[in-house]
Amino acid sequence: FLTELRDRFARFGLELHPDKTRLLEFGRFADRDRRGRGQGKPETFDFLGFTHICAKTREGKFTVLRRTMRQRRVAKLKAVATELRRRLHDPIPAVGAYLRAVYVGHVRYYGVPMNYDALNRFRQGLTHVWRRVLGQRSQRRLRWSRLARLVNRWLPQPHICHPYPHVRFAV
Repeated sequence: FLTELRDRFARFGLELHPDKTRLLEFGRFADRDRRGRGQGKPETFDFLGFTHICAKTREGKFTVLRRTMRQRRVAKLKAVATELRRRLHDPIPAVGAYLRAVYVGHVRYYGVPMNYDALNRFRQGLTHVWRRVLGQRSQRRLRWSRLARLVNRWLPQPHICHPYPHVRFAV
């Protein structure tokens, strides 16, 4: 399959990246087959900002678990921290509106089933970044009670935006 794919891409002047392209065992029977051979759990792979993992539902059925890639989450939090330092002296409502836009965009892209924990970690990361920046604005420490009011006002609770595939593709 891989050689045929390389040949087909070559016909259009394209090539596969050798470090990023590999064949791996993934799917409904991958866990059973790999454990039977003593190879452990199936490998994960990263694609479109998600880490894809072979998992099981509560009923024991196979499902693909999609989690936000850690590298993407950390990189976005660093970019937000840099932007907040640039906006250090802007009014709190303006900064809150900016953070809400960033957060809602993140939730709308990464809000897939079973990714709630990663969405919540991103919200907590934004909270810590905002607290650090607000603490630099004055000589006094920002109390968590005041920060909690700001966060609850400007950052909504995470929610799953996209339905499960069996619902989305039901005809």
